[in-house]
Amino acid sequence: MSQPGGGASPTVFARVLGAIERWGNRVPHPAILFLALSAVVIVLSQVLASMGASVSYTRVNPETLELEEAQTVARSLLAADGIRFIFTSVVRNFINFGPVGIIIVAMIGIGVAERSGLIQAVIRQVVVIAPRSSITAIVVTLGVLSSIASDAGYLVLIPLGAVAFHSLGRHPLAGLAAAFAGVAAAFGANVLVKPIDGILAEMTNDAIHIVDPGRNIELTANFYFGIASSIVLIVVCTLISSKIVEPRLGKYEGDAPPAESEGLSKDETRGLWFAGVATALFVALILWLTVPASAPLRNPDTGAILGNSPFMDSLVFLIMSSFLVAGLAYGYAARTLRSADDAIDAITKTLSDLGGLLFLFFIISQFVAYFNYSNMGTILAVHLAGILKDAELNSYTLLLAFIVIGFLMSFPVPNILPKWAILAPVFVPLFIKLGVDPDVVLAAYRVSDSPSNVVNPLLPHFALVVGFAQRWQKDAGVGSIIAMMLPYSVATMLAWVALFFVWYGFDLPFGP
Repeated sequence: MSQPGGGASPTVFARVLGAIERWGNRVPHPAILFLALSAVVIVLSQVLASMGASVSYTRVNPETLELEEAQTVARSLLAADGIRFIFTSVVRNFINFGPVGIIIVAMIGIGVAERSGLIQAVIRQVVVIAPRSSITAIVVTLGVLSSIASDAGYLVLIPLGAVAFHSLGRHPLAGLAAAFAGVAAAFGANVLVKPIDGILAEMTNDAIHIVDPGRNIELTANFYFGIASSIVLIVVCTLISSKIVEPRLGKYEGDAPPAESEGLSKDETRGLWFAGVATALFVALILWLTVPASAPLRNPDTGAILGNSPFMDSLVFLIMSSFLVAGLAYGYAARTLRSADDAIDAITKTLSDLGGLLFLFFIISQFVAYFNYSNMGTILAVHLAGILKDAELNSYTLLLAFIVIGFLMSFPVPNILPKWAILAPVFVPLFIKLGVDPDVVLAAYRVSDSPSNVVNPLLPHFALVVGFAQRWQKDAGVGSIIAMMLPYSVATMLAWVALFFVWYGFDLPFGP
C-alpha cells in the first residue's frame, strides 16, 4: 500500500504498520497459509490426544439454552476416526461453511445493481445531498447498524464502502476499511435490539440460575450501553479512518473513478425513480408477508418477527432480491440493461469473479472443521477461564482481566455465541458472588469480543475481506488487511474499555 507523499519521515507508528504489512504479506497466499495451519492442527491434535488433554465444565447448550455438564477430550485427526473424518467430510465441510452460500446468493442481486450502474448513481446522489466529509461517518454508521442483519454487513456493505470511496476519487481500500471497522470491530454495539441479543440474554440467564434460579435479565439488558457504545465507536472509527488509515494509503493509482458531472443524466434520474418505486413495491410486499398476525414470514408457533422466524432466516434472500429488483428496474429505465441477456451476463460475470474466493473458502472450511473436530479451542478456552476464576482479584481488576481473556480467546474462537457458552457459566456466577450484576458481565463480554475481529485471520469473513481488497489492489494480502485494520482494533478496544469502566464506575444503568 502506498504511503502519503510530502517527503516527511514516517512516524514510528507508520513504520510499525509498514513492518506488519511487509511481514504479513510475506506469508504465502491465504490458501497456502490455511493448508499449513490445517497440517499444524492435525499434528497438534495428535500431540494433545496422546497427552490425554481434556476439560470438564458446566456450559450452556447453544441449541437448547439449558445448562449441562460437559467433558471435552482432545481428539486426534491421525487416529482411525480422525482419518475417516478427514476423508469423508470434505464436501460436507465446504457445503456447510456459512459464507459460501451467503456470498453466492447475495452477490446475484448486488452484481446486477452494481453492473447496471445503480450503486454508482446512488452514491453520486448521496454526495449531492450529504457533504463529502460525512461519507466516512455514514459508511461506519451503516456498518454498525448492519449487525442487526448478522452477516449481511460483511457481504454487502464492505464492498459497497470501497465502491463509494472510489466513486468519490478516494482510495477504495479506505472505504473498505471504514465499512469493515463498523461491521466487525463494533459488532457488539448497536442502537437497535438485535436477534443475537436474545440468544445472549438467554444463555446469560441459564448461567445466572446456577446461583440464583429466580433472577433473569432481558434482551434489552445492554440497550443503553449499546447506544452509547455505538456513538463512541462511530466517532472513533471515523477519526481513525480520516486521520490514520486514509492518509497512510495515499492516492489510489488504479482505475480512475467515473467522470463527475453537474448532476445525474436524464436516463440516470429516470433509473433512480424506477428503482425507488420498484424497491418500495418490494418492501410493501415483504411487509404484507410479515406484519399481519398470521403472515407467513412470522414464526408459526410464537408469531415473532425477530429472533427465530422465517423473516430472519430469509434476510440474505431478501437482500439479494431487493438489490436484484432495484438493479433491474434501474437498468431498464436507464437503458444500461437492454435485455434479459444483459442482466444474466451481469450475474455470471459477478459470480465468475468469485472463483478465487470460493477456492479459498474451500480450504478454510476444511481448516475450521479440523480445528473444531480436535476440540483444541474449547480446551484452551476452559483453561483460560479457570486461570482467571482462580485469581483473587477485586471486581474492577477481574472485569479488566475478563475483558483481556475474552479478547485473546476471540482469536482461536471468533464466534460470539460458542465462546459465551463456555464463559457464561464460569464468570456470571463468579461475578454475582462479587456483587457484580449479570448485565455488567454481559456488557464486558461484548467489549472483549468485537475489536479483535478486524485483525483475526481465523475469522471466516477475514478471507472475504482480503478477496474484496484484491479487486482494488492485486497484491493485497493478509498482512495488508491486518496493518490497515490494526489502528481500528487498538482504538476501539481502548475507547470501549474506557467507556465501560466510566459507565460501571458511575453506576449508570446498562439497560432498562
